Amino acid sequence: MGIASLVCMVAILLLCAVITYNRLVRLRNHCSEAWSNVDTELRRRYDLIPNLVEVVKGYAAHEKGLFEEVTQRRQACMESAGSPGRRAETENTLVRAVLPLLARVEDYPELKADKSFLELQHELVNTEDRIQAARRFYNGNVRELNNRIQMFPSSIVARAMGFAQEDFFEIENLVERALPDVQLQP
Repeated sequence: MGIASLVCMVAILLLCAVITYNRLVRLRNHCSEAWSNVDTELRRRYDLIPNLVEVVKGYAAHEKGLFEEVTQRRQACMESAGSPGRRAETENTLVRAVLPLLARVEDYPELKADKSFLELQHELVNTEDRIQAARRFYNGNVRELNNRIQMFPSSIVARAMGFAQEDFFEIENLVERALPDVQLQP
């Protein structure tokens, strides 16, 4: 009876380890898939930015330094590799470079009415929404994986099999949605 019980316990522990390992693999693959979705949306943004720069250039030719900075930051983002945390740093520099470009629109009323610019602006807002949705999905998967890696008893299997925690992807939103100032007269 003692040997049969011991064999049964070892079999149960082995089965639990295999199930835990498979869950960790599945979560890691979900994170990879979600990151691929984020990357796809970021590339969509990279494709829109040169068009935005060209349209604004036509109206604000004297903003050459701003256009060059946006172009350089976009290129740096496209070449960026590494962890999502590292990519987030690069993405945030792009966001900070594009925001002044969008702010310049206020100085050019004819640009605000330009059909090409309005279409690009709409696509940019749409792309930013898609980036945020993909980012939330990715971060949710990362949270689940990191929880499994940190929680007992799956942490034992994770450590033994070399699973590492993933970085969250936190970036600033390129298109800020500010509520209009409403002042009521008494």
